[in-house]
Amino acid sequence: MKKTYHLGVEATLAVISGKWKPQLLCHLSVQPQRTCDLRRMLPDISQKVLTQQLRELEDDGIIDRQVLGDRAPFKVVYSLTETGRSLGKILLQMSLWGEQRANELPNVEIENDHAGFNHLLETL
Repeated sequence: MKKTYHLGVEATLAVISGKWKPQLLCHLSVQPQRTCDLRRMLPDISQKVLTQQLRELEDDGIIDRQVLGDRAPFKVVYSLTETGRSLGKILLQMSLWGEQRANELPNVEIENDHAGFNHLLETL
C-alpha cells in the first residue's frame, strides 16, 4: 500500500520519529555498533524497544544488520546505509538547535562530547 504525505517533513518524521531513533542514528554515525554497545550507550532503553526501533530503521533502509559468526551466539552489527548517512545533516542541525535552545533555558543542560557529530561533519 502506497503511503501519501502532505509535506516532505512528514516523510522524514515517519522514519526518524520517536525518542530513540535519532539517538541510535547518532551513535551509528560514529561507527558500526553491536546491540550490546547500543544498550550501553542508551541505558534507559529496553531490549524490546531497542530491537523494535532497529528493525524499523532496517525496514526503512536506514541501517544495515549484519550477522557475524558461524554458530551461536552470533554477533549482530548495525551500520548506517548510504541513505542513513544522508540523514547526517538533519541530525546535526537538530542537535545544534537543541543545544541552542537548552542554553536559553535556565534549568536545562546538555552533556556531550560531540564525538559523533564531529565524525558526521567529517563525512558530510
